[in-house]
Amino acid sequence: MKRLLIVFLLGWLAFPAAAQIAVHADTIYTMAGPPIVDGLILIHNGKIDHVGPVGSVRIPEGYRTLETSVVTPGFVDGRSTVGLSGLLNQDQDRDALDLGNVLQPSLRAMDAYNARDELVEWLLSFGVTTVHTGHAPGALAAGQTTIVKTAYGTVDEALVDSTTMLAMTLGSSIRSNFESIGTRARAVSELRSALYGALEYENGEKKERDLDKEILAVIVTGRMPALLEVHRANDILSALRLAREFPQLDLILSGASESYLVLDEIRDAGIPVVLHPTMMRAGGERENATMETAKLLHDAGIPFTLQSGYEGYVPKTRVVLFEAAIASAYGLPREAALSAITIGAARILGISDRVGSIEVGKDADLALFDGDPLEYTSHVCAVIVDGVVVREGCR
Repeated sequence: MKRLLIVFLLGWLAFPAAAQIAVHADTIYTMAGPPIVDGLILIHNGKIDHVGPVGSVRIPEGYRTLETSVVTPGFVDGRSTVGLSGLLNQDQDRDALDLGNVLQPSLRAMDAYNARDELVEWLLSFGVTTVHTGHAPGALAAGQTTIVKTAYGTVDEALVDSTTMLAMTLGSSIRSNFESIGTRARAVSELRSALYGALEYENGEKKERDLDKEILAVIVTGRMPALLEVHRANDILSALRLAREFPQLDLILSGASESYLVLDEIRDAGIPVVLHPTMMRAGGERENATMETAKLLHDAGIPFTLQSGYEGYVPKTRVVLFEAAIASAYGLPREAALSAITIGAARILGISDRVGSIEVGKDADLALFDGDPLEYTSHVCAVIVDGVVVREGCR
């Protein structure tokens, strides 16, 4: 079987068709039950065909066998801008936030995503095989997000879901980008007005097609989730009031630096959280962020995942594996930390039928380690995506 050809200078990837692979590991974190000690995974035609203890099944003839210490599902980044914000941080790869209008929900991340940006391959090298990416925070409605796999050279090949959520923002960051939005009250008022306008558009005669209103109508009727970036506790409470005012709105909080101050309200509302990176720089409306928030959300029984988020500086992305490791160091149980970037993320994103755990029938996306995945001395030694070994060599 040929190895993945990684062309760093040109930034494109090519690899052969899926083959038959057996992975033998000291420990398999399936994220669908207890870890399997001395386990075996069989991969056939890009899917998980078997997972269990060694001896539970015979390795068929012609399978390539990989030996490793630890196997996890490929990691899932719950919120990123990678592919829209690029490695070079120059005009040609700054597509994360369009400043044309404070409300532009019809913009689609898939139309700007660059699968060949080197940051995409960089995340792949750390076992991040699936990314929920799209427009950066900073506009009331910035555009529709998308979910991609990181091992492909074009957006069409990479797509898992083309239009996943609508990236939205409440808080003081909007006013730094748009003069038309001043106070928090003005921002919420503008958003409420837009949502009511979308309902009228949905229920009335559409004489002329309005793409922005169409998408807002999809959001306000719950056919697509709203991913709302909020950090301050008072902004989180404003978001929860919107959810009560528009009961069909499928709301997901993003960032949520001060969510630990309103845990009961978030839990009672039944709203999941795509939490900020554990090591996010604390400043501005994020000044009260704490590295213990993941633990506190877990203890409160609130579904959450971790994100790489948006960075305004090079290299423009974080690695959720590292963020999960630090969250674990600050009290989040170790398997809960792994869950947050595997099956927990997949459930919130609505793709748990394909990725996030090592189960028969799911996509064969795996990260192979030479030690504990949450220890900085461990390395990713191989990555498998859709049944293809796309990276080899411990990093």
